[in-house]
Amino acid sequence: MDALADPRPLRGEPMSLDLLNTRWHDSALFHRPDGLAVWLGSNGLTGRAPDAPATLAALLETRNALLALRADARDGAALNAVLEHGRVRRTLDADGLPQHEPEVADPVWLPAWLAADDYLRLLQRGPQRIRECAHERCILTFFDTSQNGRRRWCDMSGCGNRAKAARHYNNRLGGVEA
Repeated sequence: MDALADPRPLRGEPMSLDLLNTRWHDSALFHRPDGLAVWLGSNGLTGRAPDAPATLAALLETRNALLALRADARDGAALNAVLEHGRVRRTLDADGLPQHEPEVADPVWLPAWLAADDYLRLLQRGPQRIRECAHERCILTFFDTSQNGRRRWCDMSGCGNRAKAARHYNNRLGGVEA
């Protein structure tokens, strides 16, 4: 297998949720020796932030802050502490168009700061659309972009199908669980 292949079951979520999804059932991306490089690469940050223990520590701090916020939406102190490491610099380009670039004092904080900032954008779009998968054994988080806002599963082909199959099996047994 390619050393930088991403083994996670759910990819393509916004950066902050992608950070939350570095842990999943019985595994964790950051426990792999190349886990940080995989995550940086999947988020377009290779070469923009060092693949170093300090970067990983900043990301883990941010992931813990996001988990705390998911548990209690009023517990924003830890995420605010991450956001203190950077800011958005707004300028006009040569054509007079507005630009914005993240600025961090230390490049090890760039991925963590971007993930924290991304979470704020998701909250602005709709906090109710940030969801945990409805499958009882799944801990993955997704941003519901469905038109009606009723998506329940992180992935219909995985967790959704397993839940439907279990429900079908249970109904065939007359509602008696095996």
